Amino acid sequence: MRHQKAGRQLRRTSEQKLALMRNLATSLIESGAIETTEAKAKELRPFVEKLITKARSGTLHARRMAGKHVQKREAADKLFRELGPRYAKRPGGYTRILKTGHRKGDGAEMARIELITEA
Repeated sequence: MRHQKAGRQLRRTSEQKLALMRNLATSLIESGAIETTEAKAKELRPFVEKLITKARSGTLHARRMAGKHVQKREAADKLFRELGPRYAKRPGGYTRILKTGHRKGDGAEMARIELITEA
């Protein structure tokens, strides 16, 4: 039984899932929008929103905490220089998930997750 086990397993170990979330978050921060499966997008949303909330404060401690998950220097700099100030007055909800249909190969539900542009 999976009592009190929140989130999706995504058929991965916890280490693999964390690595996946870190890579997807870095890609989303760098490009602003990515297309992935719907389940991965729904798991990625709270992961990225917590990073952006840390970036809003802009402190050294927040930068170090976010640095555990965003390991590319350029992406971390963009997170704290651009995204943090952009969403400074917004109380949450920095991302949007748009369903894009089925993938041709295996029929998986695909979705586009993007950062909201207006603050």
